Amino acid sequence: MTKGSTTAERPAVRPGSLGWDLGVVAGSYHARMEAALDGTAGGLRGFLVLSTVVHCDPPNQQALGAHLGIDRTVLTYLIDALAEAGEAERIPDPGDRRARKVVATDAGRARLASCEERIAAEEAALLSGLGSADADQLRSLLHRLAAQAHQPASGSNPCVSMDVP
Repeated sequence: MTKGSTTAERPAVRPGSLGWDLGVVAGSYHARMEAALDGTAGGLRGFLVLSTVVHCDPPNQQALGAHLGIDRTVLTYLIDALAEAGEAERIPDPGDRRARKVVATDAGRARLASCEERIAAEEAALLSGLGSADADQLRSLLHRLAAQAHQPASGSNPCVSMDVP
């Protein structure tokens, strides 16, 4: 803030402030979600894997990793943790027997439902400083921006069939 300004005034938006804003919000989001998901196999990343498997049904592990932007080595550890917890399993990809598809077990679907309730509560708390309409608009705009940023240089998104509106 500049000399003589008050906290009620809106801070200046300048080049670079978007990065700071996104970083602060992402850091707060991550901390809240990790706390809400304490005890969940793989924490927030494990939740994202389980959520994607259930809601987007990726055809194989490679598509799952590409969609989430998770390195295949890290993804293997996350899937191993979910499998060890009895929440996911690898099955042969029906279209390519050399590839593996990750599916949720009944226990995984139950865990996901429980996690989604906690996530929803934490997201509502994080957005509580905004009015309902502003919170909805922010979610919508961020979803559109993320979908655009997810496009590879070729302009075609290999995960578009899995993307949830």
